[in-house]
Amino acid sequence: MKCIYCGCMDSKVVDSRQNEEGTSIRRRRECESCGKRFTTYETVESTPILVVKKDGSRQTFDPSKVKIGIMKACEKRPISMTAIDKMVTDIQRKLLNSLEQEVSSKYIGELVMEQLREVDDVAYVRYASVHRQFKDINTLLNEIEELVKLKDQLSDGKKK
Repeated sequence: MKCIYCGCMDSKVVDSRQNEEGTSIRRRRECESCGKRFTTYETVESTPILVVKKDGSRQTFDPSKVKIGIMKACEKRPISMTAIDKMVTDIQRKLLNSLEQEVSSKYIGELVMEQLREVDDVAYVRYASVHRQFKDINTLLNEIEELVKLKDQLSDGKKK
């Protein structure tokens, strides 16, 4: 780290401390050339994820919007806030781990449905009906039939 006083590139860390939130580290350094001390801060560099909407517009990913959508789908269902928070965290982690800077809103919706399918069938169908914009009752019935087939396949796999 370059000394702010003399410009020397050699310094040693004298003391390191995390901030209260654990989001950065404060380091006290001492210049090896002039002996003066200075402070640096180390933080994780995060690139915001942009969500590409259906109309082509872009906005920063907001996990609270995902949470609101999941909460609406889970309304009056026996699903705890802890489970909802876990779903949101899992979705956010998948997006960050993908290393993509832009993701489509459709992809995020599919991730939400994937999580809901594992937690509650009714919440899944509610969310899917909005996300996939079911046009009629037949489309809804087809989705339910696919869900039943998937559940049957999973239960047959567990029995073996």
